Amino acid sequence: MHDKIISIKNRIEKAAKANGRDPALIQLVAVSKTMSAERVKQAILGGATILGENYIQESREKIEQIADDSVKWHFIGHLQSNKVRYTVKLFDLIHSVDSFKLAREINKQAAKINKIQSILIQVNLGGELTKFGTAKDRAAELAGKISDLPNLSLQGLMTMPPFFNSPEKARPFFKELRLLANQINELQLPGISMNELSMGMTGDFEEAIAQGATLVRIGTAIFGERS
Repeated sequence: MHDKIISIKNRIEKAAKANGRDPALIQLVAVSKTMSAERVKQAILGGATILGENYIQESREKIEQIADDSVKWHFIGHLQSNKVRYTVKLFDLIHSVDSFKLAREINKQAAKINKIQSILIQVNLGGELTKFGTAKDRAAELAGKISDLPNLSLQGLMTMPPFFNSPEKARPFFKELRLLANQINELQLPGISMNELSMGMTGDFEEAIAQGATLVRIGTAIFGERS
């Protein structure tokens, strides 16, 4: 697994340099959902420093078993309000905030444990009914409301474009997310930064980097196909 992680990091560096970007600003999120604690430990030994998880129950058990303070855990799946209290205890960054109701609940649960929870707004740019995320034209309004919540730190945006066989077709969606982040930045909302763009997966992360990704979510290229 070490070789696979090195290979991905090399590709990240190459894509960054090809687009005049600093490779140090792009982080690899190793998507470890459905993988055993043992496999995740191998990935950590192989150089993974951020793990991405989708399911709360599975993550809780895994994070407790691994108990490694040197790594960060990101929640990248759809989050239900009734799971928020566990999520704020376990995760450094939540990528998938898609409503003010959810943001308010995260703020409430974070306040209970004196935590400022870092989050991203998930934007559904393709308007797909099968995907979660706020609509593009609602994102700035949501960011504005979040800026009033004292226990949240909005760091940027996340998206999952429609699935395409060729990575170039995802490019307009990645560009759209970057432009949307710029628009929100221009509003100068208090306490809001748009430094992070979570976009790009195994099949298209180089295109995402070309358009400004700072967090690329890679699962298959590290762990292989999921059963």
